Amino acid sequence: MTTSTPTTPRLAWAVWAVGLLVYFVAVFHRSSLAVAGLAATDRFGISAAQLATFTMLQLLVYALMQVPVGLLVDRYGPRAVMLAGTVLLTLAQAGFALAESYAAALVARVFVGMGDALTFICLLRLVSRWFAPNRIPFITQLSGTLGQLGAVVAAIPMTIALRELGWTTAYLATASLGVVLAVALVVVVRDAPEQRRVVGPQLSLATVRRSLTASWGHPGTRLGFWMHFTSQFSATTMSLLWGYPFLVEGEGLSEHTAGLLLSLVVVAIMYSGPLLGYLVSRHPWHRSSMVLVIVTAIVAVWTAVLVWPGDAPLWLLVLLTQVIGIGGPASMIGFDLARTSNPADRLASATGIINQAGFSASLVLVVAIGLILDWRTPGAGSSYTPEAFRWAMAAQYPLWALGLLQIWRYRVRVRRVIDRATLEAGLHVPT
Repeated sequence: MTTSTPTTPRLAWAVWAVGLLVYFVAVFHRSSLAVAGLAATDRFGISAAQLATFTMLQLLVYALMQVPVGLLVDRYGPRAVMLAGTVLLTLAQAGFALAESYAAALVARVFVGMGDALTFICLLRLVSRWFAPNRIPFITQLSGTLGQLGAVVAAIPMTIALRELGWTTAYLATASLGVVLAVALVVVVRDAPEQRRVVGPQLSLATVRRSLTASWGHPGTRLGFWMHFTSQFSATTMSLLWGYPFLVEGEGLSEHTAGLLLSLVVVAIMYSGPLLGYLVSRHPWHRSSMVLVIVTAIVAVWTAVLVWPGDAPLWLLVLLTQVIGIGGPASMIGFDLARTSNPADRLASATGIINQAGFSASLVLVVAIGLILDWRTPGAGSSYTPEAFRWAMAAQYPLWALGLLQIWRYRVRVRRVIDRATLEAGLHVPT
């Protein structure tokens, strides 16, 4: 595990700030299509299903890229990989700006997903190298929270830009942010306090196999994987696709109220991230316990919403937005398991394994909800009924059951592995 404490604290914060900005802009690019749906429909002449494909494909690419990106960071260092991601995002957004066909736009969004995938793991590696171990959980949560503000910030500027400048100019303007960030990365960022670039061993099939096998073989990595898997998918699915139709058609809310409720999910992420980071740094023995409590709360509130006779009351839906929102930062506790369960030379690959868990679960749930809604809704083109949504949202229960079982299983295994003498020596932090 890397425990380097920066010799120049101001430089540490500068490195973190640049890395955070890169991640922030990546989230901005990822989310920029959310307010451009109608413009995209008109520009490419596509249906709603084709429009949804943009998001689904981008998320799929992001999930599939996590392990390869982790391996690349272990090999070439976070600075080089983040720079490559910034350049790729810039070119992809420029391509999306200039695309005039649906096929070309799809290709561009694939590369947006790839560039996006090259940022967050790099930021986590920089945090682990530049900050003292007792500060890493808090800085990690703060990074995730502030980075996700890119999704919020994308809404108003992109709406104004699309209206005032048009599609091509608006997207080219956002793409140009990458040029400034690339320069900042080259000038400011160093892989570690003691050297600008940290390079790992050359990648080969044997090396990759050994690294992934060792990472996955440690019960701490598996515990982090299932923590991420179990706590994230509810908020991601609601925010990504199904939250708005569920609230409007499933719960009978107005479009304005539904949009306001979904914005409260972001509010929950913002206040709970730093709080969980503080609690993890103060109570490292209880990391898995925190996740178990949070997931149990999510399950309990969802159950109350789904079994409520008729439409659930507004106060209960507000409570739902808060518990699922807290699930986002809770999933990031899994990354702290990667940090304390793996040596520095395979930290990024272990983080990549964990980071794909929640997104994979989200993809499964998004597809399952769609299939169940179609099954429970008679007649093509019919509006989805509240009953259909209750059936569809119940698809979360098998995922929760699997995740909670695995968390408990690997929590026991990790606590058997950790030696208290090693813990007192500062080499590991318990779960």
